[in-house]
Amino acid sequence: MKKLSSLLPSGKLDPDLLERHVLDHRGAERDEVLIGPRVGEDAAVIAWPAGDFLVASSDPIVGATAGAGRLLVQVNANDIVAKGGQPCYLIVTLILPSSQGEREASALMAEIGEACREIGVAVVGGHTEFTPRYDRPVLVGTMFGRASRVLRAEAMRPGDVLIMTKHAGIEGMAILAQDRPDLVLPVVGPEALEEIQGWTAHLSVLPEGTALRDLAVFMHDPTEGGLLGGFGEISRLASLGLHLDRGAVPVHPHTARLAEALGFDPLRLISSGVLLAVLAADRLAEARRRLDGASIAWSAVGSVVEGSGDCPPSLDEELWRLLELEQ
Repeated sequence: MKKLSSLLPSGKLDPDLLERHVLDHRGAERDEVLIGPRVGEDAAVIAWPAGDFLVASSDPIVGATAGAGRLLVQVNANDIVAKGGQPCYLIVTLILPSSQGEREASALMAEIGEACREIGVAVVGGHTEFTPRYDRPVLVGTMFGRASRVLRAEAMRPGDVLIMTKHAGIEGMAILAQDRPDLVLPVVGPEALEEIQGWTAHLSVLPEGTALRDLAVFMHDPTEGGLLGGFGEISRLASLGLHLDRGAVPVHPHTARLAEALGFDPLRLISSGVLLAVLAADRLAEARRRLDGASIAWSAVGSVVEGSGDCPPSLDEELWRLLELEQ
């Protein structure tokens, strides 16, 4: 068996290596993918059914290392789910440091391929190259999905209910536990550190998005800026105010303990893995039935109001400051 090299020249990956270590990891097999990723093919070709809507989104991973491939799939899929869609296809761009080689590229794509297979997503194309300009990988995903209806913020009305799933800051806490255990371990202890690192397994919003996509007026995936940033973005889109009951927002005890020790606001910590949804009040009982039936943790945390409300748009993010704290 050929030994994997530790260093590769800057630029695109050699075609033979590309096929062996990148293009073999194609995620799920989907019959409608007529032309997928191959050396020499410039674009994918996908048969599209009449009556559906194409939903597309793109997100990078630049603030995490461990589990970055799986996280790339999850955050991109979450954006599709938040628009009421079913994630179907992913395009992946990998920009890797020249200090890395075939082994790292292959491991990243294997992780991406496995995460895609788990949710039925086909990897249909992308780009891989090595460069001396970066010392950490930069991953960019573009996800496409299918939706049967369009969720519009303009459809929100005063009196609609705001709900959220899971708990505040779940993604940010998982990243901190993975990348800065030196900050987390002294505060919460080894058992809690391991538990928080395991929160990466709960960052998909596909289960709750599937349950709510025919009930919700609007849904949103709160990333940078956390819950406050997410609700502020919804308010801006709808040109309506949102009232947030901070006391109703679930904050995990581990998160609360770390927030007190390090001095950050859990509601401003990146929170992909949480799904924010706006529902007409008469849909709340059905949403409760579905979410409880699927054992999905959720809370009603506010409402849509006339005027400015108390969730102004803000992208103040706690994670970047915390990652840069001295040991």
